[in-house]
Amino acid sequence: MTDRVRAHVFVSGTVQGVYYRANTREEAKSLGVTGWVKNLADGRVEAVFEGDEDDVEAMIEWCHTGSPAADVTDVSVEYETPENHESFEIRR
Repeated sequence: MTDRVRAHVFVSGTVQGVYYRANTREEAKSLGVTGWVKNLADGRVEAVFEGDEDDVEAMIEWCHTGSPAADVTDVSVEYETPENHESFEIRR
């Protein structure tokens, strides 16, 4: 088993109004990753992923494509101390 990690991610591009958050939640749930995702006023999407390192890395990789209608131009990642979220939610 790998260590639990937390990644704080900012996704740029056409990522709002294209079901990016809903698709992110579904992907996170399928991988057993916890955390949250939300839209930002500047058009980006912000997300936190917590879980096993391999699963979190898979989520970060997924963010580069995202939902089928998204056009991702950049994904920035900062690693932080896990806060042990119990589920994955869409924040508004």
